[in-house]
Amino acid sequence: MAKDRPRIGTDGRPLPILPPVRDARVWARLVRVLFYTPGFLALLLLKTGEPTGFGMSVELLMLSSAAAIVGGLFVGTESEDKGADHSSRVGAWSGALVLELLAVVPFICAVPSLFHELANSTLLHSRALGAVDTSLGASELVPAMAILPFMVYQLAGFGTLHFVVTKPVNWIINIAILGLIIASYIAYRLGSYGIEKSLVGLLVLGMGASVLYGILKLRQMQADYDQRCPPKEEK
Repeated sequence: MAKDRPRIGTDGRPLPILPPVRDARVWARLVRVLFYTPGFLALLLLKTGEPTGFGMSVELLMLSSAAAIVGGLFVGTESEDKGADHSSRVGAWSGALVLELLAVVPFICAVPSLFHELANSTLLHSRALGAVDTSLGASELVPAMAILPFMVYQLAGFGTLHFVVTKPVNWIINIAILGLIIASYIAYRLGSYGIEKSLVGLLVLGMGASVLYGILKLRQMQADYDQRCPPKEEK
């Protein structure tokens, strides 16, 4: 909580702990990155081969790109002027929640299988005559390491979800994210595409439900805060 925010409401009860004030311009720049990067990669895969050859990568990349636009819509509603309402005051937080869970999580989930396809797929490049197949081995998991700083971001209190749910629930959600991403990649490498699709579907549904709950919760917290916040002293 920011230092200048009151902690106790007019009724003597603690006020909701809202996320810190965030610069909407930074999130707007992130919208552009998350729109163009996954979208370009998805179009590359669609143009060079059969979409089914890339597992769920194309669907996840397209979801990440589309969710970035939706996140940008929320960020664009942010307002602190006199005419602002409860919804506009949580615009940046709601947009951050969409970007974190419906843009970043699908993108991270798609990266390991995407790298495997880019490195090994004959749809993207033909093998040179006399070339020897060399397995990349454990180095294929290097791109998947992006999940670790994301987990730190979420569990160390930087993520928007941290302010919406309790600490145990936040841990459960993020451990579930990690487990589903790992399980879906294992299913992909084993060729169990039906299981992969089910796991990814469960991940996306969970993220969608978390985003919906989070946005409504943020709005309710802001409304409660505005209603019980002590009036500001006139300068």
